[in-house]
Amino acid sequence: MKKTSTFLGLTTIALLWACQDKKQEGEWGGDSQVEQYPVLSIKAEQANLFTDYPVVLQGIKDVELRPKIDGFVETIYVDEGQTVKKGQPLFKIYAPQYHEESVAAVASIKNAEAELNNARMHVAKAKPLVSEGIISNYELESAEYALRSKEAQLAQAKANLNSAQANVGYTQVVAPFDGVIGLIPYKVGALVSSASPEPLTTVSEIGSINAYFSMNEKEFIDFMQKGGEQTLEQRLASMPEVSLLLANGSEYNQKGKINTVSGQVDPRTGSVNFRAVFTNPQGILRSGNSATIRVHESVSEAILVPQKATFEVQGKRFIYVANAEGVVTSTEISVMEKVPSSQYFVVTSGLKPGDKIVSADIGGLREGMKIKM
Repeated sequence: MKKTSTFLGLTTIALLWACQDKKQEGEWGGDSQVEQYPVLSIKAEQANLFTDYPVVLQGIKDVELRPKIDGFVETIYVDEGQTVKKGQPLFKIYAPQYHEESVAAVASIKNAEAELNNARMHVAKAKPLVSEGIISNYELESAEYALRSKEAQLAQAKANLNSAQANVGYTQVVAPFDGVIGLIPYKVGALVSSASPEPLTTVSEIGSINAYFSMNEKEFIDFMQKGGEQTLEQRLASMPEVSLLLANGSEYNQKGKINTVSGQVDPRTGSVNFRAVFTNPQGILRSGNSATIRVHESVSEAILVPQKATFEVQGKRFIYVANAEGVVTSTEISVMEKVPSSQYFVVTSGLKPGDKIVSADIGGLREGMKIKM
């Protein structure tokens, strides 16, 4: 009985081991337990890429209006944000001293004219007396010098009147061109002068808007090299239109064009400044707005991979490549900074057309793991 019990026990253990082996074989080696993953076959295709840059918007003209005279703000004719026409009155400055100077200048002119006429009479009277030898030539010359002095005094009086009248004109501040009024920091009664720390206001012409952004030196060199033998002007002319993303995330409904690049690299920042222009028929864009400019570029024979198919390890980017047997290997790749969308990368090294990659659900993958394709 004891031997029989031992035999049955050994038989039971053997069966248990056999079942365990079958279970492990099903988990690790059997094809029925291999999971299926989405696989993408790599091919080269044309891609439209873009790069985003922060921009500051400015009107085609942004002019600070400052008083040219000292005085008090007497009247403010406009409000902030108002659209104005060229020559439209904006402010009136109370400065009575300039009106008084103008009146005094008129009186000085009349006095100078009277003295000039008197000097002319002396010259006219002296000439025949010299001819007759009654007076010396010296006295005639003295009268002529006095005449020239009176002529100069009259010219000075007229200049003083022009200056006084100009100052009177400066009491009325008008719009230099059609535009939109900016901030008005002063109120009626405020003392202002040409040395005031803030302007009376700013007038901006916003029928079109300039968007200023910058590229670092590497980006600028890449930008120029992609133009081949083109000059900078030719490169800008051949570029596609740019887009503008507004502060609320929406895309502006007008396309823009890059029209100029600064002539040198900023030594403080190591960047090159660009300017693009956008039409602004609805007045949506305003000077001082922040936005993002999207610079587009077309690349032929580009290798695109889903961003979700990649992962990073210690600053390097990897992707799982599957061989013909379905065994995956993590492969390091390099990608462009520019992207065709927020969902794809453009691979510059590490993959070639015909490679098969796992395109999604990579969280459960491990090196050397076998998958169904």
